[in-house]
Amino acid sequence: GDKDRAREALEKAFELDTTDARVLLELDQLHKKLGMSAYERIAFCQKYWDTLIKRDDMYIEYVTLLNQVGKYEEAYKLIMARKFHPWEGGEGKVTTQYKIALLEMAKTEIQKKDYKNAIVHLNSALNYPENLGEGKLEGTKDNNINYYLGYCYEMIGRGDLAKKYFELASIGTDDPAGIMYYYDQPADMILYEGWAKEKLGKTVEANSRFYKLIDYGEKHIYDKLHVDYYAVSYPDFLIFDEDWDKKNKVHCYYLIGLGNLGLGNNAKAKEAFSQALKLDQNHLNCILYKKMV
Repeated sequence: GDKDRAREALEKAFELDTTDARVLLELDQLHKKLGMSAYERIAFCQKYWDTLIKRDDMYIEYVTLLNQVGKYEEAYKLIMARKFHPWEGGEGKVTTQYKIALLEMAKTEIQKKDYKNAIVHLNSALNYPENLGEGKLEGTKDNNINYYLGYCYEMIGRGDLAKKYFELASIGTDDPAGIMYYYDQPADMILYEGWAKEKLGKTVEANSRFYKLIDYGEKHIYDKLHVDYYAVSYPDFLIFDEDWDKKNKVHCYYLIGLGNLGLGNNAKAKEAFSQALKLDQNHLNCILYKKMV
């Protein structure tokens, strides 16, 4: 009932002034919470485009939706068309979507065996243009980008460069983290460390990484979370209360999916990503990795 009331109140407020970008942002976040599909949210945002473009946080949310539905080139173009300014709680948001768009474009090119263009896009993903409004955060992990660079160079017969990038891609911690802090090692970087180690002939080290992802997920899936509310770096908008136990469960299914994907257990990987997406249809990494299965 509260949700319906919140929706009615926000929709009313927005109706009274459809130029209020803050209310549009809150309404979109509520739509997201209430399970509105990405396509519906995109259509709603497009209707109020002149309002949406007033705020960086609303604009990047729209770009995120484009990446979510596979419109990577459009997402990339929109990012490049804007000068972003850093905002509280927005750390890493723009650069994340920038990298996702370029990486997914590169993966499409790799599928078409167009390695030269894939390399161009991957190199762009490693370098943040000024308009993104932020440089690389300390300790930014690019294992995924380095892995695909290694793969592209391997495919065009440049073994020397392939080895260099696989080695870069294999560096990092092998301990998955919980869901609380965005600067913790992103779990999918452990997957790419493993894949890079495989390419370097270190199968045992590779597999141990994949198993650690699965073990962590299975061990923590029923944890009850007590959230330090001042964990300011939590990456999501805290406009509405979060169901932390659910968020934790999603994260654990995601880790189980990554580990199984690494091991080549595709059916198990798909099942885990599907379970996560049942609970949170907007988990962008689950959407992207499920496509790889």
